Amino acid sequence: MTDLQIALNGDTDHPAMPRTAEEIAADAAACVAAGATLLHLHAFDDDGHESLAAGPVGRMLDAVRRSCPGIPVNVTTFAEIVPDPRERMALISEWTVLPDLVAANQGEEGVDDVTALLAGRGVGVEACVLSLSDVDRFLRAGNASRFVRLVIEPLEDDPADAVALDAEMEALVAAAGIDLPQLHHGVGIASWSVSRRAIARGHAIRTGIEDTAVLEDGSPALSNVALTRAAAALIGH
Repeated sequence: MTDLQIALNGDTDHPAMPRTAEEIAADAAACVAAGATLLHLHAFDDDGHESLAAGPVGRMLDAVRRSCPGIPVNVTTFAEIVPDPRERMALISEWTVLPDLVAANQGEEGVDDVTALLAGRGVGVEACVLSLSDVDRFLRAGNASRFVRLVIEPLEDDPADAVALDAEMEALVAAAGIDLPQLHHGVGIASWSVSRRAIARGHAIRTGIEDTAVLEDGSPALSNVALTRAAAALIGH
């Protein structure tokens, strides 16, 4: 079965994006009912700003686990939320409620420390590569065994460019003999072309308001549930 991860929220102004723990939990449950098998989440503080602090992260995780029992939950460690790597590490080290997984962008300063900290606490880590240079860094590090999944993210707006980059990134990984499970996703309308390619190759895919505000035909995606249903339909074909 092809896994379908839903990225419910993040750095986007989509009107349907959930921010509070209760909103995220309700949206997550609706997406799971529509076919999601994995969740990727950003926590927000009481002022509506993205946060890596223990309080917002813990409240969100508790709420989502109540609404979606048994569904693996991935939490971002995105450096743009807290750009200073020492401050970011300090916040993450204070987490008391731990996610099942985290996303670790391989091009970010301090990512190796974040990975070591959370892997040491039993959290699965996804290695996320957003460019050819990220793939090069990941391969040169020689530590693929510490990750549970490789996430390939060709962030190109044009569908043909995104698919070409996706294929090139995957080919480099294959040539290096890395056999981690893979999840692929793009952005905007190109995300659908990337998903189609990934499904055909037996990989997991991701969609959600964080990634795209449009469906494959270019019409507006009004909610995470609409995106989930569309992606689940792709998988089912």
